[in-house]
Amino acid sequence: MLSIAPYSKAARIIAYATAAAIAATPMAASAQRLPLIRDTESEQLLRDYTRPILRAAGMEKQNIQMVIINQTSFNAFVADGRRIFVNTGAIMQSETPNQIIGVLAHETGHLAGGHLAKLRLQLANAQTQMIIAMLLGAGAMVAGSRSGPGSGLSQAGAAAIQAPQEVIRRTLLSYQRQQEENADRAGVKYLNATGQSPRGMYETFKRFSSDSLFAARGADPYLQSHPMPSERVAALQGFARSSPYWDKKDDPALQLRHDMVRAKISAFMERPDTVYRRYQASSGSLPARYARAIVTYRHGDLRSAIAQIDSLIQEQPNNPYFYELRGQALLEGGRPAEAIAPLRKAVQLSHNAPLIEMLLGQALVATNNNAHTDEAIRILRAAVSRESEAPLGFMQLAMAYGRKGDYAQADLASAQAAFLRGDNKTARELASRAKTRFAIGSPGWVKADDIVSAKPLPGAKNN
Repeated sequence: MLSIAPYSKAARIIAYATAAAIAATPMAASAQRLPLIRDTESEQLLRDYTRPILRAAGMEKQNIQMVIINQTSFNAFVADGRRIFVNTGAIMQSETPNQIIGVLAHETGHLAGGHLAKLRLQLANAQTQMIIAMLLGAGAMVAGSRSGPGSGLSQAGAAAIQAPQEVIRRTLLSYQRQQEENADRAGVKYLNATGQSPRGMYETFKRFSSDSLFAARGADPYLQSHPMPSERVAALQGFARSSPYWDKKDDPALQLRHDMVRAKISAFMERPDTVYRRYQASSGSLPARYARAIVTYRHGDLRSAIAQIDSLIQEQPNNPYFYELRGQALLEGGRPAEAIAPLRKAVQLSHNAPLIEMLLGQALVATNNNAHTDEAIRILRAAVSRESEAPLGFMQLAMAYGRKGDYAQADLASAQAAFLRGDNKTARELASRAKTRFAIGSPGWVKADDIVSAKPLPGAKNN
């Protein structure tokens, strides 16, 4: 199941520290500001990419999450100590696993180095220095105004405000450039420790260097938040090429998984004509067939799509994501009863992936068959207990409880879904109503009360 979370623009604290603006916020808050993509297959691939890297960095037990953003630009960043954000553009533009793994190793370097916490400290110090400079400058300007307009003291006051701010800004940017260099070195270290090539990392930054060479021409290196392209590539080349794993290739099975995810993202996110040009009918490769099957079902030819998906299943009968796709196509095609069997298989093969469980729960609810209600509730409750920040699970749970006549739990689940969507007003109203249906002090009452008294998520609708 590939879905996009709600979007609204991220607030920015200051222009050169965008990542710090979304630090220490829950996933649901981030979903209000970034167009997030949720897909089990894609997220699992990125987790498999990062797991050995995190182990090498001593961070394997810190539950680092991979978050995919629906943006076509090549970008990845860390925004706190527990998440790595990756644009779909970074996945699509990485032709090999090693190229995106290199980027993830670099971001792990930021996490392991505690760079965001240190940057926030630097920003706090800088803000204090700026305030002091402004107060001193303002005092000089006041003194100047008393001496008469146009006096030297007044001009000195203005300079006293501007000059320190420029020095502070350059100091911060220099600090960020050093962090980037440190993350590069740490990334190569982790790749070597895991027996992987740093070549993909080098190739990626070399491409960045070529793309930004014209833009960087004549730029002041002291006003850049990242090392100048040529300097960065030269430094990276020096310690990356010395790796004993420089010429090591990606495992063919991993390359296939990488290509399958790229095909999936393309099929769901790009125009059909773009997908068909990228994955032409003459290509019999598994990724090309995967992409064409998705586009076919999404654009109305369900019968042909099911035939194409069945051929994929025949080739890889233990691939959970083919069964997931078959179930999703049938469900969205208005045939939920037929979607149940393939989704059960997908849940089994994926070891109870919660997002796929939610899709199965949705199919059970959509049949409008009361015989499926208890099972739907059981499956959905299990799913949201492990994936508590996906509105879909709570929405379907609310419908199932409503069908069962349990309106207290239905209101509570609806309130949780609204809160995760950022609709704080609706969440409070539903939670308030749920409180009147639960016994005071019961677990349901406490959860509803938490929503009523919760602070709204950033970007949420409050009235």
